[in-house]
Amino acid sequence: MCGRLSQYDGIHDFVAALSMPKPLINNVGDQELGRYNAAPTMQLALFHQEDEYLRADMVRWGWRPHWAKDRAAPINARVEKVAHGPFFRAIWPHRAIIAINSWYEWVDEGGTKKQPYLICRRDRSAVLCAAIGQYPNQTHEPNEHDGFVIITADSAGGMVDVHDRRPVTLSPSLAQEWMDPETPKERAEQIVLLQSEPAVAFEWFRVSALVGNVRNQGRNLIEPMDDPPKTGSLF
Repeated sequence: MCGRLSQYDGIHDFVAALSMPKPLINNVGDQELGRYNAAPTMQLALFHQEDEYLRADMVRWGWRPHWAKDRAAPINARVEKVAHGPFFRAIWPHRAIIAINSWYEWVDEGGTKKQPYLICRRDRSAVLCAAIGQYPNQTHEPNEHDGFVIITADSAGGMVDVHDRRPVTLSPSLAQEWMDPETPKERAEQIVLLQSEPAVAFEWFRVSALVGNVRNQGRNLIEPMDDPPKTGSLF
């Protein structure tokens, strides 16, 4: 998964996609988020469950432990290692969902520059990506160490023609179970290892090279070019 995504709907649209019957603590606001070209280090809307509440906060995309000051903050965590490796040990119990509209990948098609593609659900509903992080809660005020990473999996069986890694995306019911603090860690690991949504739920198409510049924003970035969408299987 490359480091670019879109999160442009309003927070209540994403709450509706989660279908989660819990009261919302909304620290994001009610306006559309409008991030058509979100990059690492940007503040994005992140959901997590706290007691009987669903909480939404703006959190930086990217996180590293305090002892890893010699490297850039990763934006992704490989599902094969995240539950047991030392790097993410401190935040593995802090499970969250980042609800997005789509994400971008760049493909080498033989030209002088790679071609950007946008990947979204075929039904255009929100994409619920499994994440972990350090974020505000009742006892933790926002600070410069907060951040999150998106859990990624191997794309074998679909999307390999676009990229060899993809975010672990979950159905609403599994997203709820993933965020539930009562879900055992072993079950949480099983969810992200084995129950990500299949590639056939998605389609992808070429978009403007303007997305390559993070200063560019706007709905024109997500508009398909002349090709028909490609769907979840290898060519």
